[in-house]
Amino acid sequence: MSELNISDLQILHLGIKRDGRFDENDIEKSDLKKLGVGRILDQLASLKERNLIDLNKDGSFSVTNVARHILWDDQIPLWVKILRILEIKSQDIEKISSFLLSSPDKILPEMEDLRKKQLVLMSPLRNENGIVKMYEILSEGIELIKKVQSEGIQNKPETVKPQIEVWSIIEETIEEIKGLQEISEDKKNKIISKILQIKDKLEI
Repeated sequence: MSELNISDLQILHLGIKRDGRFDENDIEKSDLKKLGVGRILDQLASLKERNLIDLNKDGSFSVTNVARHILWDDQIPLWVKILRILEIKSQDIEKISSFLLSSPDKILPEMEDLRKKQLVLMSPLRNENGIVKMYEILSEGIELIKKVQSEGIQNKPETVKPQIEVWSIIEETIEEIKGLQEISEDKKNKIISKILQIKDKLEI
């Protein structure tokens, strides 16, 4: 599989959303215009060189079957697509769903299964809208994707490391406590301190 960066992904995603074809006007109307003309031209040239897009006679571009096979082929299991997305960049469920043209309701159960198998890690991130659950790929997930690339589609491993999952739950709980408005900062700090003591006792 050709390695993608986030700009590659955004350009290919733009094409996929438009039935596989896009042009300069589509790029100009999208968030990609923030990259600047020079950067966009470099990205397009790189994608063409890797056989991920074709240049059409009318100046538009087409997403190739090689590119579709990375993330938008129905023959590729959803869990593989999710890991490939996260290998490019950590994302929340909404972003992953958007890139894969799928619903969050379909992505979330698969993501939870990957998390329980310790292929991805969920980390709570606070923003102006509250707490967002960000997902990142773990080393086990990266190794599995490499194995998929070299040996074909593999089954997800069943091995679970409970301490990593407990760590994730603790971090999420701490972030939720920080966001509480009903109790004082002093009380919050005392509760968080006790949770961290439990974490230390568990040696995770």
